[in-house]
This record gives sequence, structure tokens and C-alpha cells, in this order.
Amino acid sequence: MTELRLVELSASTIVAVNMLSLKPGQEQFIAPTSYAVAGAVVNPATAWQRVVLDGDEVVGFISANFDADAVQERFRSVLWRINVDADDQGRGVGRFAVEQLIEEARHRGMDRVDVIYEAGQGGPEVFFTRVGFVPVGETEYGEVVAEVLL
Repeated sequence: MTELRLVELSASTIVAVNMLSLKPGQEQFIAPTSYAVAGAVVNPATAWQRVVLDGDEVVGFISANFDADAVQERFRSVLWRINVDADDQGRGVGRFAVEQLIEEARHRGMDRVDVIYEAGQGGPEVFFTRVGFVPVGETEYGEVVAEVLL
């Protein structure tokens, strides 16, 4: 692994982001990447979307939203999506992306980052716990709400 870095999602990286692969069973826990990309179109002032590069290779994608005026507190600083290519999972790519997101949240004066995910065998819960998120509740649909306090 060379040095990981983040770049903004762009026309030159979006095709590679859409081609990121998943491990068997992960598809049930994640919506198509195009949903996340659409979020930047709907909320261009608050969306934060970055591509993780290992050298020149796209190995991950992270999408978040920063909106200090959001009515629901859990949507003020929220991680919406993180994808790491199946072949690159377990190498620290996801941890790197979350650490960069947390630094961005601190820079913006946020006091926490929230994430909402579906629990289940093979789901993202183990990853989110490993990178510091602590479950604090659930949505009306039964999804887990977790946070990292800054």
C-alpha cells in the first residue's frame, strides 16, 4: 500500500467509484453509489464527498453531510456512506477515510459525527465499532444510530 490520500469526487473518478466491488453479502447493506452522488446534487452546499486513492488507484469512497442548521441533530454531521473495494478491505482504507472525515468535522466546529446503518450478519457494525462509533439509539425503521464524540 502506498500513501493513501483523499480527493474530491470528480468526473475523472466517478466511474471508478461506481465500479468499486463488494464482498459477497455486503450488497444488502448498501444502496447504489449513485444515490450518494445524487446527494451532492440535492445538497451541494453541505455535501462532502471524497474518493480514497492508493497511488492513482481508486480504492474507496466516503460521503458525508455537514449542516449545522439541520433540524434533526443527528443530521448535522453525518457519515452517509463509505465503500472500500472488496480487494482493499482490511488494509486500513476505511479507517483512513473515517479519520479524515472526523478531522473535517473538527475543522468545521462540529462536536460529533453520526452514522446510521442497518445491523445484521456481515453488516458494517463491526467496522464502525472498530473506528470508534458507539451505538446511541435507533431510527423509527430499526436502523442503528451511532456516534463519535469529538
